[in-house]
Order: sequence, then C-alpha cells, then structure tokens
Amino acid sequence: MTRLAVSLIVVAAAALAQPNQDNWKPLFDGRTLGEWKKTAFANSPAPRIENDSIVLPAGNPLTGITWTGAFPKSDYEIRFEAARQKGGDFFASLTFPVGDSFATWVLGGWGGDIVGISSIDGWDASDNETRSYAEFETGRWYRFRLRVTATRITCWIDDQSVVNVDISGREVSLRPGEIKLSTPLGFASYNTTGAIRKLEYRFLM
Repeated sequence: MTRLAVSLIVVAAAALAQPNQDNWKPLFDGRTLGEWKKTAFANSPAPRIENDSIVLPAGNPLTGITWTGAFPKSDYEIRFEAARQKGGDFFASLTFPVGDSFATWVLGGWGGDIVGISSIDGWDASDNETRSYAEFETGRWYRFRLRVTATRITCWIDDQSVVNVDISGREVSLRPGEIKLSTPLGFASYNTTGAIRKLEYRFLM
C-alpha cells in the first residue's frame, strides 16, 4: 500500500469519527416534559417547567427526571445548559449509557465543586482520574457536552475539556444506590435545586 493510500485512509477514518454539525435532535421542547418522567427517587418532589427549562426542586435527598424514549448506547453526543438555583451540591448530574453499562457525569458533587465520572473500575468521580474542580455560581447557566464512544468518554463545560478518559478494557458502572433509577438516561440533583434547558443529542458519524 502506498503512503498516499495510507494517508487517505487515515483522513477518511477521522472524518467518520466526527459528528454531523447539523444533526442535533431535541430532547426537550421548552414547554412540556414530553418523554421525560419523574425519577422514582424516595421523598422527591415533582419536576416542573419554568422559563423554558426543567426545574429539579431540592429533594430529600435526590430529585430527577428519566428519559423514556429511544436513545443510543454509544457513539453519540448530548449537550445541555444547566444552572444551580439553590443549594450546594450537584444540580444536574447526568446518568448516561456506555454500551451495555451506564455511568454518571457528576456536576458539582461532594460539597459542590467536584466534577467527574462515576464510576470507573469501581472508583467514584471523587477518587478516579476524571476528577476535576469547578466553582458553579448560583443562578449562572453553564453549557455542558458529553461524548461517548466504544473507547472513550469526553466531556466539556463551556467548551473547556474537563474529562477525556480511555475506557478500553475498563469497567464502567454506576455507584451503588438510587442513581440506578436514572437509567438509561437521566438527570438528578442532590439536596439542591437545579434547572436544565436546551437539551439535544446527535449520533457520531
């Protein structure tokens, strides 16, 4: 095989790995829950629609919504905006599929500032290499984006990369507890009121 042929194959493979910029599909219309339902956490209040967003009132301790429609298991991206409205812990943590398993992107957990993936090889976001720290200002909207492939989980906050972890041959799982009720796709807050809007996803091409 010539060097030119090899180069063309590499370019083609890179192109296939890129998402279609015009292929975002809405997961929320700004007016109704649609195919979202209240997550069956114990002692949790009902979510509500307010100002084109889904509000998760502070629960005791968890409040959430779970998607009931179709959703891919891999090779996808999801993006949304979220704000912590009141409280000091995670306000829009996202549980998502990773092949035949699931994980949670924790946003502001363990006292309000830890970001990362729970769990990898049995270690929570607070203890594995995806852990980072972010100061989430109350009332401010942040942009979040998550990408899942067969070999990697990548996450951005306001276009800044905060997670880029190779999951090849590793165990990806949920931490024990009620968070399993968020599967296959769901958002949760912990003793905190959060709001979510502009929810979209796309397949990777």
